[in-house]
Amino acid sequence: MSAADGVGAGAERRGGSMTIGLISDVHANVIALEAALEALKRRRVDTILCLGDLVGYGPAPNEAIDLIRSEGIECTLGASDERLAFGFISASKKRHGVADEILSWTRGVLEPSHLAFLQGLPVQKRIQTPAGWLRFFHGTVDNTSERLNLNQDPHSLTRMLERHRCSILASGATHVPFFRRVGPNGLVVNPGSVGLSLNGEPGADYALLTVSEDSVEIEMDKVEYDFAAVAFEIVAWGISPMVAEAVQMGRLPEKLAGGMGDGPA
Repeated sequence: MSAADGVGAGAERRGGSMTIGLISDVHANVIALEAALEALKRRRVDTILCLGDLVGYGPAPNEAIDLIRSEGIECTLGASDERLAFGFISASKKRHGVADEILSWTRGVLEPSHLAFLQGLPVQKRIQTPAGWLRFFHGTVDNTSERLNLNQDPHSLTRMLERHRCSILASGATHVPFFRRVGPNGLVVNPGSVGLSLNGEPGADYALLTVSEDSVEIEMDKVEYDFAAVAFEIVAWGISPMVAEAVQMGRLPEKLAGGMGDGPA
């Protein structure tokens, strides 16, 4: 586990625009991941960045990680990834609810090479864009389990970008898409969740940035996928049927809202 900056080599496009796909919180939902990646490929993005949480809740951790690796997607460490990869789920203090129970199941089925991949992910990374640095991470810049509040006043967001030494800041963990512009070319964004979107509408969330030297444009989108197939796989593997319900509803069922550990991250 590393908190050092990772600099995306070759990501900069000087003298023109650059298109960047942002995804987060895949949560072992490979069918949703396939749909999101296909949508981004149709948009002819230059690069795709993943803000972590490849595992947890979903039924296909090996398939999801394999797809991320085979596509060469730059990725940071998520909270669920960290708890699984570094043995936090076996610690004396476990989270309340189904989250760690599902991670224990995931640890039992995860291929060793995929475990090693998770263990090698950095907590944060950055890439150069025509508008300056884009820094991305799962929770906060040094803690995967915390959540960064992006819904702040313009002055506070300006200071946030200054502290993180970037023009564009992306974080995940909340499973709810959000963005806010900061000045002429600044931006903070949460792309939502690919595998367990919780903004009231089921689907695979992603964000698309088009960045030039003098502008940063953003589109937030959600693509449909076969929710029923994912729900079937969740139940078939013995994972809580309440997770299957959340996937199909796009929100946490009331009976599950207090039983997801510390909540989706």
